[in-house]
Amino acid sequence: MYYNILNLSKEPFSTSPDPYFLYPSMSHQQALQRLEIAIRLKRGLSLILGDVGIGKTTLARVLVQNLNQDNTIVTHMIFDPTYDSEFQFVAYLAKLFGIRPNFRSALDYKEAIERFLFKRCVDEENIVVLIIDEAQKLSASSLEILRTLLNYETNEYKLLQLVVIGQTELLPKLKRIRNFSDRISLKYMINPFDINETKAMIQFRLKQAGYNSGKGLFSDTAMDMIYQYTQGYPRQIANICHLALEEFLMQERSVVDADLIDEIIERGRKVDLD
Repeated sequence: MYYNILNLSKEPFSTSPDPYFLYPSMSHQQALQRLEIAIRLKRGLSLILGDVGIGKTTLARVLVQNLNQDNTIVTHMIFDPTYDSEFQFVAYLAKLFGIRPNFRSALDYKEAIERFLFKRCVDEENIVVLIIDEAQKLSASSLEILRTLLNYETNEYKLLQLVVIGQTELLPKLKRIRNFSDRISLKYMINPFDINETKAMIQFRLKQAGYNSGKGLFSDTAMDMIYQYTQGYPRQIANICHLALEEFLMQERSVVDADLIDEIIERGRKVDLD
């Protein structure tokens, strides 16, 4: 019924990290463009920071999608970098890279990874990219492994292109690792949307989901309220818009207006207080 009444082909305000629904804000576009430049120039370490719900995971998936269009770029991604030990982390990295033998020490794994990177990047002239999401979860020992991997290089470039994506508390952790923060070739902070980008995101997602009526579903004042409430954080925008469409249908309204958004916000505040 939800899809049929609104003539939608997909859920427009899902909070799943679907690249198809990433609104290309100025901040997200610049992050993607700068990342691709750093990767293609083989600069080594790129750092992307942002608050919870800003769209970092979706951005990472878009980056993978873009890089996979080039058959000279080999991309690997870690979504949850929680490892109990240095050995566990390097063993997982070796498996991710397709290194088959089982070794007994972390040193053996690191040497095998260095040989793998040299073969793929120098002999075969590929670019190997490792993207780590939720990087604020990395332990000190895992960060030390990454620092070691960044030492693998030729006279001209780094063998591994490392993209580290995390919440803002990651930066102090990196600064505590000697000779790590000074290896960052790109550092970029993803910002929340402004009011115009918030409105554009709502319209963009509806269009991507198949909505093509000339009539706007959300009034300008409703979108103003959504911005004020969410402060431009994409996940929160998606959540409140999803609730608004549910109420829109159940109450048989003609438009999502400011009164409806106010009703949803007040209901959410009562739940928080309870």
